[in-house]
Amino acid sequence: MNFNIETYRKNKAYFRSDHLVFKCNYHIIFCPKYRHKILTGKVSDRLKEICFEVAKAHDFTIEEIETDKDHVHMIINCNPRYGVMKCIQILKQVTAYRLFEEFPHIRKTKLWGGKFWSRSSFVSTIGSVSLDVVKQYIENQGK
Repeated sequence: MNFNIETYRKNKAYFRSDHLVFKCNYHIIFCPKYRHKILTGKVSDRLKEICFEVAKAHDFTIEEIETDKDHVHMIINCNPRYGVMKCIQILKQVTAYRLFEEFPHIRKTKLWGGKFWSRSSFVSTIGSVSLDVVKQYIENQGK
C-alpha cells in the first residue's frame, strides 16, 4: 500500500500539524481526591465546560466526556508531540483551580487539604476495542 498524504488530509478523522499526520485517541479517567462523590449537578456541568475550554486553548480535542460522581471519563485526541500526560496535567490543574474558586464549599467540606484530584490517572489507547464501544460506555456513565 502506498502512502498518500492527500488522502489523509481529506479524511476528517485525521489531524495534522507541521510534518505530522495523526489520530491518537486515548480513554482517560481520573478521580477527585479520596474519591469523594462531588462530580454531580452544577459541579459536573462546569467541569465539562472548563475541560472543553482547556482543550481548545491547548490544541487537543475532547471527543467524549462524562462524570459518574467520583470520577470523570474522557476520550481525547492529542498531538503525540504534546503527549497525553501533558493534557491530563493541564486539565487537572486548571479544573482544580477554577472549581475550587467557583465552588468554595468543596474545599471547606470535602477537600480541605487543597488538592482536588488524586495523583493517579488511567490512560488507555483506543484500539483494543472499537471507538464506538468506548463512547457508548462513557455515555452511559452516571445513568
